[in-house]
Amino acid sequence: MKADPAVQRRLLDLAQVDAELSRVLHRRRTLPEIAEIAEAEKQFRAKQDALTTIETTLGDLNREVKRQETEIDQVRAREERDRKLLQAGSVGAKQLTDLEHELATLGRRRGALEDDLLELMERREAVEADIQHARVALDKAQEALADAARRRDAALADLESTEAKRTAERKLLIGQFPEPLLALYERVRTHKGIGASLLRSRRCGACRIELDRNAFAKVKESPADEVIQCEECGAIMVRTGESGL
Repeated sequence: MKADPAVQRRLLDLAQVDAELSRVLHRRRTLPEIAEIAEAEKQFRAKQDALTTIETTLGDLNREVKRQETEIDQVRAREERDRKLLQAGSVGAKQLTDLEHELATLGRRRGALEDDLLELMERREAVEADIQHARVALDKAQEALADAARRRDAALADLESTEAKRTAERKLLIGQFPEPLLALYERVRTHKGIGASLLRSRRCGACRIELDRNAFAKVKESPADEVIQCEECGAIMVRTGESGL
C-alpha cells in the first residue's frame, strides 16, 4: 500500500487521539471512586441496619416500660381501694385481717415492679445513648458516600469533556486519510489496540520491539510512500527523522 509520507505522519496524530480515548475508557471503568462508593454503600447499609436494630430494641423497651407502669398503676389503685376500706372501719375482723395481708402483698408486688421499672428505664437510657451514637455514625457514613459520589461525578465530567474534545478531533482527522489507509489503520487498531506508531531508533513504538538487521534493512530500502507494518504487532510504522534510517 502507498500513501504520501506526510499523510502517514498524520496517522501519529490519529493514534495519539485514539490512545487518549482508550485511556478515557479505561479510566472510566477503573475509577477508584467506584470502589470507594461500593465500600461506602456497604458501610452505610451496615450503619442503617445497626440503627434499625437499636431502634427496634428501644421500641420493645418502651412497650415494656408502658406495660410495667400500667401494672404499677393497677397495684396502686388496688392499694388505694383497700386503704379506703380500712379507714372506713366498716369491715369485719376477718376481712380486716385479709385487707392488711393483701396490702402487704400489694406493697411487695409494687416494690418489685418499681425495681423492674427502674432497671428497664436504665436500660432504655443506655439504648437511647446508643441510638445517638448510631445516628452520628450513620450521618458520617452517609457523608462519606456523598463525598465519594461527588468525586466520582467530577471525575466522570472531566472524562466526558476530554472524550468529547478528542472525538471531535478524531472526526476531523479521519477525513484526511485515503480510505484504504484508514481501513488498514482501523483494522489493526481493532485487533491489536494500536493502529500506527512512530518507528524510533529502529524500535516499533507500538510493541517496543527493536527491528532486527534484516527487517530494518528492508524498511530502509522501502520507498518513502510505502506503508510499512511491524512484523511483530502489525502496527503501521511511521518513518520520520527519529527512525534512525
